[in-house]
Amino acid sequence: MINLAITFLIIALIAGLLGLTGIAGIAVEMAWILFVAGLILAVIFWIIGRRPPPV
Repeated sequence: MINLAITFLIIALIAGLLGLTGIAGIAVEMAWILFVAGLILAVIFWIIGRRPPPV
């Protein structure tokens, strides 16, 4: 997910440089959503992985 967020961020930067503000805005929103979702999933999996094994 973080890779997709970085990809959308690069797309947004390129679109912003070319003056395509609508596409840049959408790409920035998608990058932000994917970054937050990836961060939340990383924390969840980190917490799940630290549990002791069931007996």
